[in-house]
Amino acid sequence: MEAFVVVIFIGWVAYIIIKRSGRSQWRAAPQPKGTPQPDRLHFDADRSEPADPNYIICGPAYIVDGDTLVVRKTQIRLFGIDAPEMNHPYGQKAKWALYRLCNGQEVEVEVCAVDDYGRAVGQCFLPDGRDLSAEMVKLGLAIDWPKFSGGLYRQLEVPDARRKMWLADARQKGRMHVWEQFEAQQRGRT
Repeated sequence: MEAFVVVIFIGWVAYIIIKRSGRSQWRAAPQPKGTPQPDRLHFDADRSEPADPNYIICGPAYIVDGDTLVVRKTQIRLFGIDAPEMNHPYGQKAKWALYRLCNGQEVEVEVCAVDDYGRAVGQCFLPDGRDLSAEMVKLGLAIDWPKFSGGLYRQLEVPDARRKMWLADARQKGRMHVWEQFEAQQRGRT
């Protein structure tokens, strides 16, 4: 029995080494100041919620909205950006853009925190090394959230992004009354 466990462990280690080979260039983007570096351990697929930030999850992604996805039963909030909610202008577009980016690919998530809603917050990378947060901002379907990113993605914003995503911008600036008014108008239309 012990030999079987050793063989399984060696196979698992070999898989991780092979999986990570050829990734020397994937971390071209600078790490945000104050972001802790994750341990190089993979997530236990049997756990549904993270106990501690600073770990890595790899797997296919199920897209929830423009800045949230699920990888291996863990809900992940994309680090440092804010995309429109599903019922807000550009919300559906943002979700489907993230879907197209991730479709058929394994996403690597470096979990760095847990947000107020219990979601893991992480930097998510495609196999070619692209940062999903940066890609969503470059597409004009998310904006930088400097409070959390330290301004890491601000230079990637398209010129009219904050005007287009005025609700997300209002939330970042603490003007929740704007958001509440929009929600009330939406409820009145149904």
